[in-house]
Amino acid sequence: MRLDKYLRDCGYGTRSEIRLMVRNGRVSVNASIVNDPAAIIDEAADSVLVDGQELVYTQYVWFMLNKPAGYITANKGKVPTVMDLVPEPYLNLYPVGRLDKDTEGLLLITNDGMLGHSLLSPRKHVEKEYYVELKHEVSEADAARIAEGLTGENGTVYAPAECRDIAGNTCRIILHEGKYHEIKRIFMILDNTVTYLRRIRMKNLVLDEALKPGEYRRLTQEEIKGLYE
Repeated sequence: MRLDKYLRDCGYGTRSEIRLMVRNGRVSVNASIVNDPAAIIDEAADSVLVDGQELVYTQYVWFMLNKPAGYITANKGKVPTVMDLVPEPYLNLYPVGRLDKDTEGLLLITNDGMLGHSLLSPRKHVEKEYYVELKHEVSEADAARIAEGLTGENGTVYAPAECRDIAGNTCRIILHEGKYHEIKRIFMILDNTVTYLRRIRMKNLVLDEALKPGEYRRLTQEEIKGLYE
């Protein structure tokens, strides 16, 4: 692997920043200063140091973000995006899936494209769980209709979902698909209106209640393993 790619994967800035870092003698490989950004190294065996600090090679990174309302789920935009909340230097970070601007909660941020694709694939039926607050009370009859699957006025079919922990005008919904505005439209069919929505789980990944809105952390190895299983 080229030294500059190794450093970029480890989050050491842009190609030009890394080139300058290397040429200024700040990088050593196996205790020898290397001034060529294109030098080939063995990422599994070589010892790479930047300013005397040894690096641990990381190709992929995974972060859990507690998305606040007011941010769009995109990499770039004229309004604040979720990526503005994750000021990490790693290349190709992106949010897995989409939460509406006014929706809060769990959002996975990663540069692991294969994992992201797997989690979003309709064939995988990955569970996504939400806490929902509504304008009107939720009934057991509503839950039964949600469990059977619903069809909107425009013919859009919403697959069977699970409505649990009903308490007045609050409940939890578990989806196995991810259609646009799905929960909001499900309750529109039931003549109700979602007033607050927060995603609390995706597959095995549960929102860390210690994270305040806008905060994020790295996933644990156990959490990462569970996402791959």
